[in-house]
Amino acid sequence: MVKPGNDCYLSLASSWEMAIKISLGKLKLRGSLERFIPDQLAANRFRELPIDFRHVTRVSRLPFHHRDPFDRLLVAQALEEKLAIVSADRVFGAYRVKRIW
Repeated sequence: MVKPGNDCYLSLASSWEMAIKISLGKLKLRGSLERFIPDQLAANRFRELPIDFRHVTRVSRLPFHHRDPFDRLLVAQALEEKLAIVSADRVFGAYRVKRIW
């Protein structure tokens, strides 16, 4: 549950990765992704986090602790926006990004 006063975001990078996994058959949803994302954003009071040019250029300055391009973009977004990442992946800690979970 989201604590009052805290904003939670869903990165466009995560939505993009979900779309790729659906097309590869690695992720199945009951309905369409076009409905799932907006429904979940509304139900969980999450905000969309677009991919900005600052995020893309930050990726170019990151060390290669992580090879996954989507995770690297999430790190760049977290650093640029001063946000924590919700993930069980401990590699994010190498970037000095606050990780929740």
